[in-house]
Amino acid sequence: MSTAVEPRGWAKLALHINGWFVYFFFYAPIALLVLFSFSNNRNVGIWGGFTLDWYQEFFNSSNAQGALSNSVKIAVVVTFVSVILGTMSALALERFTFRGKKVFDALLYLPIIIPDVTMAVMLLLFFGEFFELLDMAFGFQLRKGFWSIVISHIAFNISFVSVVVRARLTGMDTDLEEAAVDLYASRWKAFRYVTFPQILPGIAGGALLAMTLSLDDVVITQFVTGPGWTTLPVYVFGLIRKGVTPAINSISVIMLLASMILVVLSLFAERARHSV
Repeated sequence: MSTAVEPRGWAKLALHINGWFVYFFFYAPIALLVLFSFSNNRNVGIWGGFTLDWYQEFFNSSNAQGALSNSVKIAVVVTFVSVILGTMSALALERFTFRGKKVFDALLYLPIIIPDVTMAVMLLLFFGEFFELLDMAFGFQLRKGFWSIVISHIAFNISFVSVVVRARLTGMDTDLEEAAVDLYASRWKAFRYVTFPQILPGIAGGALLAMTLSLDDVVITQFVTGPGWTTLPVYVFGLIRKGVTPAINSISVIMLLASMILVVLSLFAERARHSV
């Protein structure tokens, strides 16, 4: 039986230096972003004293508040639908055998590996042709906006939720489900009282991941959005075109804080999953 060998001397020192360098490389830009979001100078790279004006400007901006409201509404709907469809697809792939299962499994991973720009172009073409077909066939004149963004986010979030839930299902003992069925429980009751409580932490982790991805998406949202509709990341991207000011830093810090909260909640869900 092999045992791990602890590095000594210069090797141990090199590993410590490498570890600190990695931490510095990842978190130094974030620390600078937070610091200069409080700068009283319009130049983002020059410190001009402490101020909260940029955060006040964000909370007083109707455009920024509207973009934030749109992001939250979209993320809530996307998370709810993605969790249901992603969990159902995970259960179908892990618990049942059907014709075309391997093809469905392969297609489910495509949104994860396809570049965002490629998927954005595909969705742009899809909505253009789909809306035109509805107009020609039924006289419905639909425009890109809330629902086009929601459907696009669901399209790639289903895969992420399914992967997380499948990881939980793979490590779950199926004997408990079989025992429930042997004790005359219906398939629905076996799922409700046995399977669902065990995969709930995985579902929660998938939900938090879907919400984070929806809140942070820029490329796909920018392609499928319509007039009068924008999300907070797209709003920030638009501000960059006009000129970078500490207002962008403050908005980025708020988005970063929201993402960190979701990540922390995801870690708690992961810990709860392992404790079950």
